[in-house]
Parts: sequence; structure tokens; C-alpha cells
Amino acid sequence: MRVVIIGGGAIGSAIAYFTLADPHFRGSVTVVERDPSYSRASSALSASSIRQQFSTPINIQIGLYGIDFLRNIGRHLSLAKGHAPDIGLTEPGYLFLATPGGAPILRENQQVQLREGAQVVLLEPAQLQAKFPWLTTSDLALGSLGVRGEGWFDGYSLLQAFRQKAKVLGAHYLQAEAVGFAANSHGINCVRLIDGAEIECDKVVNAAGPWASHVAHWAHIDLPVRARRRTVFVFQTPASLPHCPLVIDPSGVYFRPEGAQFICGVAPHADHDPDEPSLEPQHELFEETVWPALAQRVPALAALRQTRSWAGYYEMNIFDANGIVGAHPSVPNLFFANGFSGHGLQQSPAIGRGVSELIVYGGYRTLDLTPLAFERILNDKPLLERNIV
Repeated sequence: MRVVIIGGGAIGSAIAYFTLADPHFRGSVTVVERDPSYSRASSALSASSIRQQFSTPINIQIGLYGIDFLRNIGRHLSLAKGHAPDIGLTEPGYLFLATPGGAPILRENQQVQLREGAQVVLLEPAQLQAKFPWLTTSDLALGSLGVRGEGWFDGYSLLQAFRQKAKVLGAHYLQAEAVGFAANSHGINCVRLIDGAEIECDKVVNAAGPWASHVAHWAHIDLPVRARRRTVFVFQTPASLPHCPLVIDPSGVYFRPEGAQFICGVAPHADHDPDEPSLEPQHELFEETVWPALAQRVPALAALRQTRSWAGYYEMNIFDANGIVGAHPSVPNLFFANGFSGHGLQQSPAIGRGVSELIVYGGYRTLDLTPLAFERILNDKPLLERNIV
């Protein structure tokens, strides 16, 4: 079996690793990546966090699988015995804050999270103030805190760990740009490259991240995934914020520690969120939205100093903000792993495992990702996720 994966970021490399690590796989894996420096890749520009505080069971299950994988990364991705990849995993939790209008949603979400096995507690304003005395709670009604299995890590290191392990197992990483498909009566049978070369294949994976819709168009498929810019701001502060988790303010602004500094950001308003803009940071967001929200929520941050910023793409699924995983009914040997809407790095272990099982066995063996299938889009039945950050 000849497998070609278009896109060598965290998702594509995870699929390559899991496929080649499966003892029942017989064949070859070629990963086509046009930019091995990953200078514009979402995997390299992400804030790299992981959580289980979602509103849909499938995303919670994916998060639980992901944190177990990251905690035991040495078992999976070590290149030599006793040398586990260092991804800097830390688990201080996520803290979602809600005003009275948003509190019922946090309560409903927590019931789903607890049923799926996530460890999440709800905190009243007095409890929030006691646990995080630096926090302004006068306008809050509730907080939702992940007490285990939530935090952040070095996303670029995870990408490289997947990539290097896949290569050791036999993956061929080809620096090239794919530009199209050729097909016969059985489906896609080769991937065309910009230099005119062709790679013969039996199965193809679209793991092209923010550019996944372009790849889908080669097969005449409309994939509702768009590249949306998200800016990450770094700041310093003389203030001490003991035990600070990743905080999501009701305004949509988030912040968390990053070493001796902090990172923060917010999604731009929908009217100022075009498809595939330049990756120039949106500096006005910090001055107009982020800093005022930070100073209101944590008065000590009024004296912060921004030190740098960068921007990367979310591969935003504009249909329902959830991943699109599996084959398209009209092209059964073309597999999709796209549209994770900012959650691709944390979901890469589960998605990589799941797509590899589709390739090797024709069905899921570990975690049933059927809720993320393409059919929901064709049938206009969105799987809505409330907790998009």
C-alpha cells in the first residue's frame, strides 16, 4: 500500500508515525511538505495548549487521549531508549470565567465533561477570589477549572518528535509542492507536483492545514476550511500571579504564563477576520481589546509591558468549528484531517491514530471519530462546539 500525506505538520506527521508504527501496515508512506522550515505552519506558531473543557463528548475524548499520549511521550516517540522528547508539558489547568449570562453554559458543559471522565470543578466568585486573589471577580458568576489534564507544551517540539520518529520508522519526507491529483475509476492514483513529477499512491491524506481547501478542490470537493489569522502577544509584568492557569475571560481574551513572561490573545471580530490574510500581527488588537480586558480582570496587569508578538493561522472550519476527519463519500481513498479550528496540536495524537486506523483497517479501533465525519457537512448537521478559544 502506497500512502501519500500532503502536509508534514503535526497532524500529517502524527498520521505518518501511527501508520508506520502499526504492525499490520505493509507499504510506504510519503509526506509531501513544501516548507520543511515550517515558517508559516500552524504547528510552529501555535500557543500549544491542551484541555478537556469542551462541550462535545468527542472533543473531550480526544483531549483525554491526547494528554495521556503527551504524558507518556517517551513510550511512543523516543528515538533511543531512555531519551524521551522534551515537550515541556505543564498542567496548571484552564480557567473559563463567566458572567451571569454565561454561567448556565459552564454548568451544562461540566455535566458533559464529568460524564466523559474529565476532572473539572465549578468555582463560585468567593472561591475564585480565595484561590486566585489577583483576579477581579465582582462581575463574575462562575468559573470552570480543569484540575487535571489541562495545560500547555512546546508545540514545535511535538511536531519534530512526530516527524523524527516517523522518519526513523521509514517515512519519506519529500520537500515539494503538490498541485493536483490524477484519478481513475478506483479513485485518486497519483499526486502531481509543481515540477511535473507524479507520486503514485493507493491512499491520500489531506493534512494541508490552513490550505486544506485548495487540496480538496483538486478532487472537486468543497471543504469549509479557511486560513484565519490569530495573533499571540507576549508581555512582561512585575506582578506575581501565583498558580496562574490559562484564563479565558468572558470578553474572549485569554492569557497564561510562558516562562517568566505571559502570552495572550483574542479572536478578531468576525467583520475583521478575512480568509488567508498576511501573517503580520494585528497590533491594534492588543491596544484596543486585549490590554483593557487584562487590566480589568487582573488590576496588577495595568503595568504590563508588551515585548513581542507573532501571528499564525487557525485552520478554521467555518461550518461548525470542529475537525473534519475521514474519507469523502465520493472519493473513498482520499482521507481528510482538517479544520481543527485552533485545536490541531492538542488533537494530533488522537487524529493521527484514528486516520492511521482508517488507512490500515478501514475503520476505527481505538477512538471512534465518526462524529467528525464529512457526512455531517453534506447532510447539513453541524456538530457545534461552544468552547472555541
